[in-house]
Amino acid sequence: MRKLPIVVAIPTRNEAENITAAVRSVVDHFEAVVVVDSDSTDDTRALARAAGAEVVSYTWDGTYPKKKQWCLNHVRPGTDWMLFVDGDERVGPELLAELRRIFDVPPGMTVRPAAFDIPLGYWFAGRRLRYGYTIVKRALLDRTRARFPEPDDLRAPGMGEQEGHYQPLADPVVRLKGTIEHEDLDPVRTWFDRHNRYADWEAWLEHHPEVREQIRKAKTRQGQLFHRAPFKPLVSFGYAYLLKRGFLDGRAGLDYALAMSFYRWQIGLKTREYGWLADRPDAPR
Repeated sequence: MRKLPIVVAIPTRNEAENITAAVRSVVDHFEAVVVVDSDSTDDTRALARAAGAEVVSYTWDGTYPKKKQWCLNHVRPGTDWMLFVDGDERVGPELLAELRRIFDVPPGMTVRPAAFDIPLGYWFAGRRLRYGYTIVKRALLDRTRARFPEPDDLRAPGMGEQEGHYQPLADPVVRLKGTIEHEDLDPVRTWFDRHNRYADWEAWLEHHPEVREQIRKAKTRQGQLFHRAPFKPLVSFGYAYLLKRGFLDGRAGLDYALAMSFYRWQIGLKTREYGWLADRPDAPR
């Protein structure tokens, strides 16, 4: 079977629990699969190679470009299209079939969109969620027509080498129907660890409105609506559990709606903490 003319980039750091499944979901279908690893201390690299991926090293220097833009700049630059898959994700068969239809173009013809938004099939606490809060990633990019923004957030805590919660800039963009399955096999505490860090970044933005505005413009429509909403913890829970029928996912739907509401509460609390500490010389800036 002809391989898709797309490079799959899998940014990793300590993804030994997940990386084999991630690589196996793509390695037979795409032109190249490259794991871009940030000094993992577990078996991520060895397992990725054993599954058939190429492995390259990445060390962030504290400036832009961050990790994904670095991939666009340096990983297999001879191929225009790049698909980003996280180490705890897998590409589903429906998405593969959809991509084959899109990229089955005559010689000399090009794919019109500059990027594709792909929905996540989200797993939480061991269960695939069918309802509730949904996530869409701008994960497939023509690197000649798309780039990640560079907001002035390098001083912010929480993200480090990762681009923040914003989308790469591209036009036009088309949303696909097939999914990337986000199934993290790490314990649920790692979800809370990550979101605790993300909340640090979000709270920092609330005290740097000029940077927050830069990032707002690069968010999805859903992200922009939440960006403006008051009472975010309550709105988040009501949206996910009631309006989007998260209750149909049973206990997992309730757990996820509560977890996202707690995340929004963390952001608010940390934002208020910045205000309380504003006059202290050691306050976060």
